Amino acid sequence: MERNETKEQLQKELEAIHIWENEQKGLWIWEKLGRLPFKILDRLTPQFIHNKIGQALDELGSYLQTGGRYLSNEKDVLKRYNRKTGAEDATLGSISALPIQMMDEVSDELIRSRKNIAMTQGATTGIGGIFTLSIDIPLLLGISLKTLQEIAVAYGYDPNDKKERIFIVKCLQFASSDIVGKQAILKELSAYSDPDVETRDETLSQVQGWREVIMTYRDNFGWKKLFQMIPIAGIIFGSFINKSMIHDIGETGKMLYKKRRVKEKLEALALGS
Repeated sequence: MERNETKEQLQKELEAIHIWENEQKGLWIWEKLGRLPFKILDRLTPQFIHNKIGQALDELGSYLQTGGRYLSNEKDVLKRYNRKTGAEDATLGSISALPIQMMDEVSDELIRSRKNIAMTQGATTGIGGIFTLSIDIPLLLGISLKTLQEIAVAYGYDPNDKKERIFIVKCLQFASSDIVGKQAILKELSAYSDPDVETRDETLSQVQGWREVIMTYRDNFGWKKLFQMIPIAGIIFGSFINKSMIHDIGETGKMLYKKRRVKEKLEALALGS
């Protein structure tokens, strides 16, 4: 496979990402409508569910600081590149030099795998309705974080780096935000490709409000988890809902990480010309 992409090919990839970003604007009406039931459900939800949400908040904070128990192993992703390239020593550095097309293929494989896991989990935790929903919340958060970490590796970035953990949580927030939130996050994340260190540091400091991420993530559970609260019927809804959520999160991670890699490749071409 051709390893050196042209400026025109990279610019075409960037244009496709910009189209995807603009398409996100059409989602906000449904998102706002979708959150309405949660305001009612919030009052009816048993305390042990609220406790689980609080636990997820704490675990997300731990992930940001140290990686916590959600820190992912990158070996599986590297093995996928070994098989595709025929090499035996894939590294984050060597991945960054590979074609965007190959990165997309690996990313898509990873998302499909995590969607299947989430679908099985949703069906399992949907058996007991609202009582097993408390188990589903932290498990789905874990799958979401691991999916985004694997996508980071697929595009040649180190998810063990605190800067990348912040980027990953911002991707999680983007997937659960309305249009105003999405535009604000896109503006923040653009600083990751900005050579201006001061601008980048300002973005990193914004993570102090990380608790808002899990709160928007929780709100997004409202209508999507409404039917999973019904015992037995929750098997079908839980399976579909979890698969859908990981699809959205995976697509967000893929597009935002791909955007960074494309812009860095374009910058390298500009410096080399």
